[in-house]
Amino acid sequence: MTDQRIAGAPISWGVCEVPGWGYQLPPSRVLAEMRDVGMAATELGPDGFLPAEPGAMAEVLSRHHLQAVGGFTPLLLHVAGHDPVPEVEKLLQAYAATGSDVLVLSAVSGLDGYDTRPTLDDAGWLTLLTNLDRLADLAAEHGVRAVLHPHVGTMVENGEEVQRVLDGSSIALCLDTGHLLIGGTDPAELTRQAPHRIAHAHLKDVDARLAGQVQSGRRTYTEAVGEGMYRPLGQGDVDIEAIVGHLRGHGYDGWYVLEQDTILTEEPRGEGPLTDVRASLEHLRILLRG
Repeated sequence: MTDQRIAGAPISWGVCEVPGWGYQLPPSRVLAEMRDVGMAATELGPDGFLPAEPGAMAEVLSRHHLQAVGGFTPLLLHVAGHDPVPEVEKLLQAYAATGSDVLVLSAVSGLDGYDTRPTLDDAGWLTLLTNLDRLADLAAEHGVRAVLHPHVGTMVENGEEVQRVLDGSSIALCLDTGHLLIGGTDPAELTRQAPHRIAHAHLKDVDARLAGQVQSGRRTYTEAVGEGMYRPLGQGDVDIEAIVGHLRGHGYDGWYVLEQDTILTEEPRGEGPLTDVRASLEHLRILLRG
């Protein structure tokens, strides 16, 4: 059975843009397992995961019978004098070739990884919010919906920063249930309060004990991910049932992307990450049937 609005993300198989993140599985395995487990689509993954040439990228996805969703795009958005538009214009060429429809923006700090970040001043916030609106307008001209992904270790991480984006920009949000919780935002409450601003969903569950250690500084984000902070849906402390219920109750018609960040130390034997992906998929299917 293929679920028409459920997509996968390469990060669930440990494929990540962060240097030194871990063992990187090839697209031949990742995409085949997505399709075999019943997913209809995939996010594109980091640079280098799929071919850079748009036609070749589209051919790889077609060969695996997967629709392209678009995907996570880390950009420097808060630095005056740095224009992210040319990079996005190039990316949108690949979107046109693959039929991707969601541009998931992340306001990165400019540092490698997600373990530390600087503090943003008012001038930086003005630049960031202006760029978000510029990129949302640019994407819309190409028939693509841009969303902002609050993310640990980026310039939009905690509840106050999420609210500042909601108040100061018209861009929609990617509801990442894990990053919001770790950053101090209740994702179920955000879904209840601002369903009209949510246009994309990254669903992951979280071990709240490890999340608390990241919040307090006792663990880095990377350490906690390596220790299993992200859990299959229904096996952690995020109220996934309430979130899906709020989304469905407000007519959400976007993608549900299963995205359980994983770090691999070596090529896995047997199913590897697919075991957790399958568990999340089965849990989400039950919620969507309810």
